[in-house]
Amino acid sequence: MLVAERQKKIVDLVNLRTTIRVSELSEIFSVTEETIRRDLEKLEKEKQLRRSHGGALSIQEKNLEVDFSEREIINVIEKKIIAREAVNQVKSGDRIILDASTTAWYMARSLPDFPLTVITNSIKVAMELSKKEKIEVISTGGILLPKSLSYVGPLAERSLDNYHVDKTFLSCKGLDLKNGLSDSNEWQALLKRKMIERSAETILMVDSSKFGHRDFSHITSLHNINQIIVDAKLDNTLKEILTEKNIAVTAVNWGNESASYFFKEATVHS
Repeated sequence: MLVAERQKKIVDLVNLRTTIRVSELSEIFSVTEETIRRDLEKLEKEKQLRRSHGGALSIQEKNLEVDFSEREIINVIEKKIIAREAVNQVKSGDRIILDASTTAWYMARSLPDFPLTVITNSIKVAMELSKKEKIEVISTGGILLPKSLSYVGPLAERSLDNYHVDKTFLSCKGLDLKNGLSDSNEWQALLKRKMIERSAETILMVDSSKFGHRDFSHITSLHNINQIIVDAKLDNTLKEILTEKNIAVTAVNWGNESASYFFKEATVHS
């Protein structure tokens, strides 16, 4: 990692956590504490953070995520039927990734107890799957975001480099046809990008309200998505555009959760 890149990530981490210790930064970036102190000295001179005894403090207002308990009550019906359809895409013996979205949590609750390996950065997903004896759960570890009960950061990203999975199931805060997927939190966006890289197939679980919205941090372009599972409220014109982009669309209704309307077979993108 280049020095400038490490220093940028240090600033991002400090702003994310409000405060962080030199020893922790040393472990995260695999450099000596003396190197970190030099980084912090430089960054303080540039007025990007403030040094403290044994660490650093953010000089920016912390960008908090929405509390998981709040996200649980937003578009609940849509998320549940999308999650149930996503479960239909999982086969016994699969190796999958689930992100820290509430839809992934609903999916974890609906998964049958059969042989399966699940990698996740979500504490809620891991706890739900711990009740199922035949499912092996691997946590990414990393920096804990208390609001979303999820792990992010360089340690979480590096842990995913050890694996290759069959399918990644994730959500996002915004989906723009031109710019692709986005999230409100940069660290979540970076980790989701890594999840996509480590997977043979990526399935996006998103309710129709996310379409046409562009949030702060870019995740990936639409050409890296193989399938989108969405509620039946999605506009037909958008479905046609996605079809032209070789993305399979599965629309689900509350009256028939298992109903699937494929507008084009998914193609695996390299």
